[in-house]
Amino acid sequence: MTETTKGNMQKLLTLLVLFTLSVGCTDAGMSRLKAYGDSAYVECYSGGKLIYKGRSTGKVLSEANSDGYLFRDAKDNVLKEVSGNCVITYGDTPASETIIE
Repeated sequence: MTETTKGNMQKLLTLLVLFTLSVGCTDAGMSRLKAYGDSAYVECYSGGKLIYKGRSTGKVLSEANSDGYLFRDAKDNVLKEVSGNCVITYGDTPASETIIE
């Protein structure tokens, strides 16, 4: 096999892998990748009542063995850790403003 043939096969394989990855991702998966590092609205509820509402300065982290979330609050620049029934919304509108009751 010549060097040119090997190079062409490597390019073809790379394109095939990239195509497979792009087609195989769901809308949610692609959105999650695109939102990496973006700020988010964080809203936490207890007993159906809103107990915390804020906006992060960047990505909201979720610990693997926890029901909590970790982020820096945009209002006071303090690192916050919340847990419970939280809704995290990436974009310009908090989830509470989009819920139809």
